[in-house]
Amino acid sequence: MPDHRLLRAFLAVAEELHFTRAAARLYVAQQALSRDVRRLERELGAELFVRTTRQVTLTADGERLVPHARRVLAARDELLAAFGQARPLLVDVNSPGLGTGTRVLARARELAPDHELMARYESGLTGAAAELLAGRLDVSFGRFAGLDPALRAGLEHQPVRYEPMAVILPEDHPLAALEEVPLGALAGSTVYAGAGNPRTPEWTDLARELFEGRGIEVAAPAPLAVGHEEFRRIMAKTRTPVLAVVDFPAMPASVLRPLIDPVPLSPVSLVWRRGLVHPGIDALRRAAAEIAAAEGWLQPPAGGWIPASDKVTMRLHK
Repeated sequence: MPDHRLLRAFLAVAEELHFTRAAARLYVAQQALSRDVRRLERELGAELFVRTTRQVTLTADGERLVPHARRVLAARDELLAAFGQARPLLVDVNSPGLGTGTRVLARARELAPDHELMARYESGLTGAAAELLAGRLDVSFGRFAGLDPALRAGLEHQPVRYEPMAVILPEDHPLAALEEVPLGALAGSTVYAGAGNPRTPEWTDLARELFEGRGIEVAAPAPLAVGHEEFRRIMAKTRTPVLAVVDFPAMPASVLRPLIDPVPLSPVSLVWRRGLVHPGIDALRRAAAEIAAAEGWLQPPAGGWIPASDKVTMRLHK
């Protein structure tokens, strides 16, 4: 049986099809990664990749090895978890400063102090879902009903929160003086909701459902900003109102105002890869249930708005 380190090196290259990116993902030197792949090829007596100066592709033997390598590594992780030797769990909390995922992760770390739960920031459940299915992430948070059914088939989820939504306005916007902004007051406005961002279509679709029939338009795609600073810069430049949630971090020269009449709700679930076994998953699920019960996160306000598809998804998995 090949060493598990060699199999992880192989899978990283097979999924990235790029030795530099695979090495960065594993936090190892590219030369060390290349040595591990060559050693695995020698042990198996098969060439696993075709390498050229332009690209890396899997050979037929490499394609054949991928599912076997995934099963072996998953079985090893499950065995270690059963005996308290679990690997670090990679938890995507979407974006630094967002309250729901950050609070659940903090409580889970208290519940499982002997296990390493490491934060990641993918910014969008659709983007994170592909990483979950590929084994590059373990857990994320977001709107499960907004995922493509093909993605949902390989994932499990636990409802965590109906998070009230808000709008971010330039501080000199006519509506900025209000403590709460009625949805009707945005009629005739264009609001940014991540259109064109391939990592967040579930959020844009939620916005379209919310705005439909209310005279509010989803803003056209803006340049894709990576990181808070770039996002703030682009939004300050366009001065477009931004659809957000009530826990969204403050932005300079802007105000965040809860939306009302009705109160729109963003459904948030804890999402993980189907079949994943890890003590950290148990801690996250306990933490999510504990905080949701204490804060009333799964008790939507009277008259709160949520799409029918989300109501079904959240109810079926309570």
